[in-house]
Amino acid sequence: MVIKSIIQIIIAVLLIAAILLQMQGSGISRTFGGGGEFYRSKQSIEKLLVWVTIILSVSFGLITLLFSPR
Repeated sequence: MVIKSIIQIIIAVLLIAAILLQMQGSGISRTFGGGGEFYRSKQSIEKLLVWVTIILSVSFGLITLLFSPR
């Protein structure tokens, strides 16, 4: 069960980092007005962060359910 706890801690830290990066990125995209090439690359980074957040949250939930005591 120690391995489960370590995996959950790692996923939780990564999930927190992904959420904080999303919050930080929303202000940056508004600052630059959303125009030009920078905006398109910024959009793809934001989409990637959304998918990473979804994957991390689902994996955290599944690990919690799979290794929960019955």
